[in-house]
Amino acid sequence: MDYRFLGASGLQVSTFSFGTMTLGGEGRFAAMGNVQVEEARRLVEICLDAGVNLFDTADIYSNGRSEEVLGRALGTHRKEIVLATKVFNRLDPGTNKAGLSRRHIVEGCEDSLRRLETDYIDIYQSHGFDSYTPLEETLRAYDDLIRAGKVRYIGCSNYAGWQVMKALATSERLGISRYISQQINYSLLARDAEHELVPVGLDQDVGIMAWSPLQAGLLSGKFRRDAGKPAESRLNALDAPGNIDQERLYDIVDALGVIAQGRGVSIAQVALNWVTRKPGVDTVIIGARNEVQLKDNLAAATWKLSNEEVERLDQVSSIALPYPLWHQQKFGAERNPPAKHVR
Repeated sequence: MDYRFLGASGLQVSTFSFGTMTLGGEGRFAAMGNVQVEEARRLVEICLDAGVNLFDTADIYSNGRSEEVLGRALGTHRKEIVLATKVFNRLDPGTNKAGLSRRHIVEGCEDSLRRLETDYIDIYQSHGFDSYTPLEETLRAYDDLIRAGKVRYIGCSNYAGWQVMKALATSERLGISRYISQQINYSLLARDAEHELVPVGLDQDVGIMAWSPLQAGLLSGKFRRDAGKPAESRLNALDAPGNIDQERLYDIVDALGVIAQGRGVSIAQVALNWVTRKPGVDTVIIGARNEVQLKDNLAAATWKLSNEEVERLDQVSSIALPYPLWHQQKFGAERNPPAKHVR
């Protein structure tokens, strides 16, 4: 397992981290997995044996149950690992129970600390952007939690590029803690982030934590051209994230299959390995419904795609540039060279 510094911080995280959306099995998250404490302990041990040091969760996963299961599963390993969770979404009815107000952030932090059975959170993340709460209020609340020792670092998730930049500028103007990371959807099927989010991350040294690198299992190898639905998949009960071009999906999976067969690895490993090779990506978050799935995904950390293989996958998964990027590339290429996408 390789380790990378997360953004502009001195915090080192494993190339692959463990996402816990499959823990808890309550509400709409039941379709994603139903891992309870004893099985979660085994998954944690497998991760630790493989060198994983970052475990990511959120208060909204299974309405808090994921945090509870993870906290109990970590047990005495808590001090060995980097623990990340998120705040933003509504868990309870009533006013001031959602968003990034000072009240909800502080209340959410206390609740997460209790559920995780810890006295500090390593990376506390905004799970979404709050258009109503001033960034000054949000960031000062986080800074106060850091000064109180309840949070070590802060990050954001699912922000637009301009929102990340505005948050960074606000922190700099106020002289307070800044986001060190952004958690974004990034996969061979979801490359939109390369237009704004990856560039702002590289320019401002905000580390990327890539979520859904297999795009909810679409890149796992279970979904093939002219094949029926797999017997077991979260997508049998849920909609696929984002807008999926089926032909593009099958073209990508076909290319993954050729590389996987040549290397003697799974299609999922190839898809995961590709994300680790992209500039600005510091960690790739993988989830698992069982031990077999987890072990196979973690095996992607034991080898690396060649530059030629990365380029082949880049080509088959390419998407059109939006305005104004296509204009800058077409009419201003001398001053705006295309970003390199091979780490």
